[in-house]
Amino acid sequence: MLSQLFILSSKGDRLLHRDFRGDPSDPITDVADVFYRGVTALPGDQAPVFMALGGLHFVHVRHSGLYFVATTTAEASPFTLVEFLNRFVSLLRDFCGLLSEKNLGENFALVSELLEEMLDYGYIQSTAPEVLRSLTQSPPVSPSPFSLLDLGSIGLFGADTQRSKVAPGSAATRPLGTPRGEQGEELFVDVLERLTVVLAPNGTPLKVDVQGEMRLKCYIPNCRELRLGLSEEFCVGKAELRGYGTQVRVDEVSFHPCVNLEEFEAQRVLRVTPPQGEVTLMRYQLLDDVPTPLPFRLYPHMEWDPMGRLRLHLKLRCDLPPNNHAINIRLELPLPKGVTSVAQELSSPDQRAEVPPGSQCIQWDIPKCRGGAQVGAIFKLRSPAPPPALPPAAARFELPAVTCSGLRLRFLRLAGGGGAGQAPPPRWLRYVTHSDSYVMRMEAPPPPPLPAQTSRGSQ
Repeated sequence: MLSQLFILSSKGDRLLHRDFRGDPSDPITDVADVFYRGVTALPGDQAPVFMALGGLHFVHVRHSGLYFVATTTAEASPFTLVEFLNRFVSLLRDFCGLLSEKNLGENFALVSELLEEMLDYGYIQSTAPEVLRSLTQSPPVSPSPFSLLDLGSIGLFGADTQRSKVAPGSAATRPLGTPRGEQGEELFVDVLERLTVVLAPNGTPLKVDVQGEMRLKCYIPNCRELRLGLSEEFCVGKAELRGYGTQVRVDEVSFHPCVNLEEFEAQRVLRVTPPQGEVTLMRYQLLDDVPTPLPFRLYPHMEWDPMGRLRLHLKLRCDLPPNNHAINIRLELPLPKGVTSVAQELSSPDQRAEVPPGSQCIQWDIPKCRGGAQVGAIFKLRSPAPPPALPPAAARFELPAVTCSGLRLRFLRLAGGGGAGQAPPPRWLRYVTHSDSYVMRMEAPPPPPLPAQTSRGSQ
């Protein structure tokens, strides 16, 4: 049960605020201001999802720099509220397009109408896109495309810029209800995987967990049947073996109710009647046995220099195939207690390393690393006492066109698409793997060398 829901910008500006219960016993009058001051007062950018301030319980998620916050005074399930907020964000992307302050302001009427249909006195009613689309009446306002004729209205300071007039480049961010015409009919399938790994100091995997899902975004009004062919070697469990190639095995799998499984057992084909908007067709999990090599391996080497500093040599190797690459890589290395200064040497100028203020962690950022390549860095740590151990390093990254489970689609066909003399609607397929938690443990540093002792000669 929700008491209030509001959306804040990154600067704390209130974009939308709804009080569903009007509870006079609420101890806070301006909950948005209290929440923003509480979030900004915390060190770092990782604010907790659940907070208790002034007698209220706050639950929030952050997307595209915007805070989506719900409050409750009752004993509501916090995970239910987090799931609702994430679905609310997904619906805003489907109905309104790109998430931004300007776009939400232009679609204020539509957003308010969505909330009225989704919630009744703070109780969740429905989050299904097809149901909400039939209940809402306000048309979405799409950002107008940029034209050279509009250049005369662009001012120097404080006016609209060319960037704000450009329509979203990705078709996945277009509004759901915008009239699109035949050329606007498109279909998107995303295979997304989240990777959780713990590596021992010698590189042995201690834990490997792959959480995957297949998402479908349909912008075809007629909702024709869609056929998706999975890999013929796709099997569930270790006892089942199929095909003659490399096995694509998962331990658990679940499907959305709109998926017809009549041809799944024999041909590994999913028949889908796609609803309007976004839907998760399939979720799966794979534990321990990953058919592909893990994407990264860290090789640390530690020694003491003559200045009494601990020199930490790091070599990060990317074990992807040469035709793949990783992007947006960040290696976080917590500093041992007592470290007073850090110096660095990086292997290339496009890398960056820093210790953010108020943080005891080195952040090493690498924009891109191709499969088979390696990058290096040297960090010099000064400490009054030798650190007994180095905390494990954690990596964040994104792998385009890569799935660690090996799952691939053989075909993506739309029944009855195109017709005589008509081209079928465009179909887009994307594979992405994100790191959920990628931890690499390191060995203890060597003890510092003993000072040299001079022996006194005999007389």
